[in-house]
Amino acid sequence: MGGGGGGDHLKERRAAMNTSSAAACQSKVRPAEPINRLTLLGHAHMKEALGRHSNMKYRNLGKSGLRVSCLGLGTWVTFGSQISDEMAESVMTLAFDSGVNLFDTAEVYASGRAEATLGKILKKKAWRRSSYVVTTKIYWGGQAETERGLSRKHVIEGLRGSLSRLQLDYVDIVFANRSDINAPMEEVVRAMTFVIDQGLAMYWGTSRWSAMEIMEAYSVARQFNLVPPVCEQAEYHYFQRDKVELHLPELYHKIGVGAMTWSPLACGLLTGKYNEGVPSSSRANIKGYDWLKQRLCTDEGKKQLSLIRELHLLAEKLNCTSAQLAIAWCLRSEGVSSVLLGVSNTDQLLENLGSIRVLSQLTPPLIAEMDAVLGNKPRIGKKEARS
Repeated sequence: MGGGGGGDHLKERRAAMNTSSAAACQSKVRPAEPINRLTLLGHAHMKEALGRHSNMKYRNLGKSGLRVSCLGLGTWVTFGSQISDEMAESVMTLAFDSGVNLFDTAEVYASGRAEATLGKILKKKAWRRSSYVVTTKIYWGGQAETERGLSRKHVIEGLRGSLSRLQLDYVDIVFANRSDINAPMEEVVRAMTFVIDQGLAMYWGTSRWSAMEIMEAYSVARQFNLVPPVCEQAEYHYFQRDKVELHLPELYHKIGVGAMTWSPLACGLLTGKYNEGVPSSSRANIKGYDWLKQRLCTDEGKKQLSLIRELHLLAEKLNCTSAQLAIAWCLRSEGVSSVLLGVSNTDQLLENLGSIRVLSQLTPPLIAEMDAVLGNKPRIGKKEARS
């Protein structure tokens, strides 16, 4: 890892972090234990290794050569909005010192303030640019008709705007933040190839695209000798499984597209914080998240809360928290390169990082037990819903 300070300084920080982690998660956090250097469960095809100075694991992004931490830090809702810039810096510093090398944002997050906050922190910390990965997403820019979508104009201008806010010369990955029915696929792929050729990005990926759309982009790239996408960002948690478990693994094996997943805790639902109501400090009480509060009151929401309580008992047997079990469950899925975390403080981050130690406990019998509780294991042959 690249950061300020010498070896002794980093050792002191890591010692302090381990002490804080134990206090924050109490007895539920599993003690550190050796983790096999080879991949676990469904990851035999994905090269995986431990970080030199932490328990972090690193995986290839799809079948590209880019190595990313299996846990990344997202900035949706938090940076430039829910948390202060000081807390954002504390979270990023802890993440980086813990081996996280992937930071994700988007032009639309907090109307650009998330990118600006991330950029200010990166400039202040002065970590080597070669030691971390920054990803951003393009689609929703400004209010003008030409400031949104995936036209060549907005892909190029939108990315340049993101780079200005991030105070970076390039991003490692630029994502198309949804598909655009108004932009021909060839135009989108050519625009992404252009920003890569210009050195504004290293790779490009998709977000909320269907498997058919990703395959179309790949075919266009091959037909015209352009750059194909390397990754899809997809929602993935206990109650959102089909795309990541059925459709993306096929794309991984066929064309090398990996999965970077988000919302592993379903906006905090899987932590158990909503089991007894809606806490005042929770995301469900944030302006614009009324849908989450309403969801909890539906029959489906009540059923999900009941299942979460059952899985909480299983987490207790494993001596971990519900959040750690949920994140580890995401990490065990075939083709998942990295799981993006959304945290509002360092205690939450410490807890979530502990999921790596839980991963080795997710044996096939345990996964089968979880599937029996959830009752929603994807069926082969099930048609994909458009994202």
